[in-house]
Amino acid sequence: MPLDRRMFLAAGAAAITASSAVARRGFAQPAEGVSRMKAISSANGLKAVERACELMSGNADTLDAAIAGVEIVEDDPDDVTVGYGGLPNENGVVELDAAVMHGPSHKAGAVASLQNIRHPAAVARLVMRRTDHVLLVGEGALQFAKAHGFGEENLLTEKARKIWLYWKESLSGSDDWLPPVYDDIDPDVRRFFKIKPTDAPPGPKTTRRHTWNYERPNGTIHLASRNAAGDVSCVTTTSGLAFKLPGRVGDSPIIGAGLYCDNAIGSCGSTGRGEANLQNLSSFAGVELMRSGMSPKDAGLEVLRRVVATTEPRLKDAEGRPDYDLKLYLLSKDGRHAGVSMWGPAKFAVCDENGPRLEECAALYERERS
Repeated sequence: MPLDRRMFLAAGAAAITASSAVARRGFAQPAEGVSRMKAISSANGLKAVERACELMSGNADTLDAAIAGVEIVEDDPDDVTVGYGGLPNENGVVELDAAVMHGPSHKAGAVASLQNIRHPAAVARLVMRRTDHVLLVGEGALQFAKAHGFGEENLLTEKARKIWLYWKESLSGSDDWLPPVYDDIDPDVRRFFKIKPTDAPPGPKTTRRHTWNYERPNGTIHLASRNAAGDVSCVTTTSGLAFKLPGRVGDSPIIGAGLYCDNAIGSCGSTGRGEANLQNLSSFAGVELMRSGMSPKDAGLEVLRRVVATTEPRLKDAEGRPDYDLKLYLLSKDGRHAGVSMWGPAKFAVCDENGPRLEECAALYERERS
């Protein structure tokens, strides 16, 4: 949702009269000595950070603003890694995970393996506010959501179903599934798997006469928001690793892994290989390194180095580097921010008084730019 061009309030309820140049941009510059409000997220959250800042400009709570932002992505059927339209588990069932953390209260809530509810982040907020628990999973999470008025719906879109079906048909040459010939493959599936026609001779499972590039997506959206008073909150929501084992839970709904927030310091959240993040509690580590005085960028890169040091050999390439990606998004209480990535080039989303934009992540390793 685009901004309606209302100007940001610089601090609390104190309004600032913006110059005509600033008014044309729709973002008011902060008063001297006043901290800026800001939202950062993974690269798929450009509209989400814009929405979060719009709401904070009207004095919305930082967590409420962050959740409203990610709901744009949860509603987007073209984002196959989050919410409605997310890719399913290996049985074709969409299972969603989400977590929230509210800086001012230091409270958190989460749901995992939640089926049939498209807004898991909002359910996680209710777990935080309306229970004595932090994490609900599976059927219990579903019943809790329904008790609070969330309606069930089929989250598996035709696009996601066709991608899952092609994956299932092409896994093995010794089962009874037969993949389609190239001309019968849906265009969305071709683009997703980077399928190309080939003149390869027929053989086991090669009668389809095409090649495919199998890279399991594990995208997510993390969003952290900071208001002009310096309060920080964050949210992470995902459909998890595509074609995962039923019941698999990654890092996203685990406090300290998928996200962590300390209102005195700042926040950190992640996207990418959840297992690597779970084994290192990367988000908690990132906030603690900022507590020790590191900048968001330096803290994030140090966490990635620790992840590399504990990566098992089967997950490394010939040069000893992780063959997976992991990104961290760090926002400090004083407004500094950074996105860091195991592999670059990579970008992340930022919104402040200068408007929404993508910025470059700092990376441990660089791939050749295409």
